[in-house]
Amino acid sequence: MHSEPKQEIRVHIRWMIRRDMAEVLQIECGNFEFPWIDEDFLRCLRQRNCIGMVAEHEGRVVGFMIYELHRTRIHVLNFAVDTTYQRCGVGSQLVAKLIAKLSVQRRSRILLEIRETNLDAQLFFRENGFRAITVLHKFYDDTPEDAYLMQYRYRVEKPEVVELPERTHRRAA
Repeated sequence: MHSEPKQEIRVHIRWMIRRDMAEVLQIECGNFEFPWIDEDFLRCLRQRNCIGMVAEHEGRVVGFMIYELHRTRIHVLNFAVDTTYQRCGVGSQLVAKLIAKLSVQRRSRILLEIRETNLDAQLFFRENGFRAITVLHKFYDDTPEDAYLMQYRYRVEKPEVVELPERTHRRAA
């Protein structure tokens, strides 16, 4: 369940390659009761708009995300961090990478579904700026469980207003 943060680590986030699959599958199985299998990843990643990225620490894959790019949104399909590295900032760095892809002109939101029983994931994404926007009843094929559809909306930061001192007019003497 939810515990105290561990030592934060820095990760290198890069494109997922075939050689990463063994570590990705190990992370997947360690996190989910109904994990994706190798074929699920391959079927998804063969789609033109689907992207896989891994978080690497000291030469080891410690987290990953699979997402689809749509015209106005990014849809996260799968997201997990090795249980040994959870609460070390890995997931937040992956989320920050996604958020950096948003803009007013193009994709302005990130969507994802989370099982109603996955409280840790709900809390994690909420802490990273996501909000539940609806309940998807009986969403999963493997259980009658509902899912929460969570969304992150891109917000333009309002520029800070800086008061300038009144300008004094000096004339050449």
